[in-house]
Amino acid sequence: MRVILVFVSSLDGKVTKWDDPFVRSWSSQEDQAYFSRIWNDSRLIVMGSSTFNSDPLRSTPERLVVVMTRNPEEYEKYMVPGHLEFTAETPAKLTSRLKQEGYDQMLLVGGPLVAASFLKEKLVNELWLTIEPKIFGTGKNIITGEKLDIELQLRSCERVNNYGTLITRYDVLSYRDA
Repeated sequence: MRVILVFVSSLDGKVTKWDDPFVRSWSSQEDQAYFSRIWNDSRLIVMGSSTFNSDPLRSTPERLVVVMTRNPEEYEKYMVPGHLEFTAETPAKLTSRLKQEGYDQMLLVGGPLVAASFLKEKLVNELWLTIEPKIFGTGKNIITGEKLDIELQLRSCERVNNYGTLITRYDVLSYRDA
């Protein structure tokens, strides 16, 4: 299965502005339109519970959204089997199960702990990163709590506005033990 990690980041590597979980409050219109497009084109989306809690989703028949959490039972009222699910599975078990269910691509949309767990298990194949020309100083980083050594190669880079917002795509070349 192809696992694609998607983030928007400031120039100083922050994915939240001062720990505000609402990305839409600071990312450009171009990034928001891009994210909407890739979201709508995806059949499988995985996120962490903090990302879900910041903007709870409604289920749709077009895609399966899986929320990773240590306590899936706390989200039973939101659960819609086959459309919106909550799981405590490891990234490897989740990826294997979803591959067996016929999915060939996963969009991993956050947050930092979920991203780190997939990267630590060497499951991410691509990183799609929007870089916004902003500096926040404080906020959450793309990856937290892990020592990683991952080599990437830029596949594409597109400037999408006059401010210099860049939409980049990287291939993961190799994972090294840190």
